[in-house]
Amino acid sequence: MSHPISPIASVEWPNAERQAAFAAWLAPLVSLHQLQPESLRPASADASFRRYLRLDCAGGASLIVMDAPPDKEDCAPFVKVQALLADAGLKVPDILAWDQAQGFMLLSDLGSQTLIERLNPTAPRDAEAWYRQATDTLLTWQLASRPGVLPVYDEALLRRELALFPDWYLAKHKGVTLAGKQQETLSKAFDAIVAQNLSVPSVYVHRDFMTRNLMLPQTAGGPLGVLDFQDAVYGPVTYDIASLLRDAFISWEEDFLIDICVRYWEKARKAGLVGATSATGWGDDFGEFYRAVEWMGLQRHFKVAGIFARLTLRDGKPKYLADTPRFIHYIRATADRYRQLGPLLKVIDEIENIQAVEGYAYGRM
Repeated sequence: MSHPISPIASVEWPNAERQAAFAAWLAPLVSLHQLQPESLRPASADASFRRYLRLDCAGGASLIVMDAPPDKEDCAPFVKVQALLADAGLKVPDILAWDQAQGFMLLSDLGSQTLIERLNPTAPRDAEAWYRQATDTLLTWQLASRPGVLPVYDEALLRRELALFPDWYLAKHKGVTLAGKQQETLSKAFDAIVAQNLSVPSVYVHRDFMTRNLMLPQTAGGPLGVLDFQDAVYGPVTYDIASLLRDAFISWEEDFLIDICVRYWEKARKAGLVGATSATGWGDDFGEFYRAVEWMGLQRHFKVAGIFARLTLRDGKPKYLADTPRFIHYIRATADRYRQLGPLLKVIDEIENIQAVEGYAYGRM
């Protein structure tokens, strides 16, 4: 006997066909997992075209439905990376059912509270234990790395990501067309960023490793859950630590970030990911490592500023642009720290109509 899905106002479908396909897919899973279809409700939104819904089970637990329209999203990378993370010993959603053709997936529920919801940027010491746990989670993932498994984070991909900044943030959002000298400065800065980021060792890269994608343990002392991993690649060891420390949605003072970063670097050296005992010998000096993290962060800041503009202008998701000033601040702070990036800082200030202030960041190198 099939269990019809009650129409629920809080769950909207793009069309009747998609809703009917979902109901038909879910029907045989209801008895198997003791689902309560009438409890279907939104769980979380996503910056992509996928969304997540929550369903209660008869025993009091809940499960998650991924709704990923196949004409817009490919779930195969999610499935592949989920297996890699699980094999590495990380806490990720279990895949209980998957209809690849229609883009529906039933997942275990890692809870409803993300790490960022526990954090207070004015109380960094309260956050220190969480960040240490997050970096330990990251190291576990990186130590499982093998070449030839995930797509390579190569020069072409780095440049496609950087291009999002002039294409979407500058041209479409700000309505800015760079003059000849400004364009030359931005191009030179992008060349330097790409060269720096290609010079570091490669590991598995989550590619959005930040507190909003880490779930709080469901039991005291348990592991952090890891979400939103479908875009993982094989690339710079500095990327995920940069995205964790230079978070898209929460900012910290520099001394706190350096403290977390140096602790991560010490463990990475001991594990042979970087430093004299690593395969490349790179990163044995913390100053060299931290510089690389900051330059990797620049890559991400430019990319995300472009993505947030695109989400607003193309996808109708304006809430992300509210965090864009955070990324402009990150870009300016890093550009002001390094003499090589001084011309870039001037261009950014011209674009943002910011009056330059001497000693903006933390001293130049």
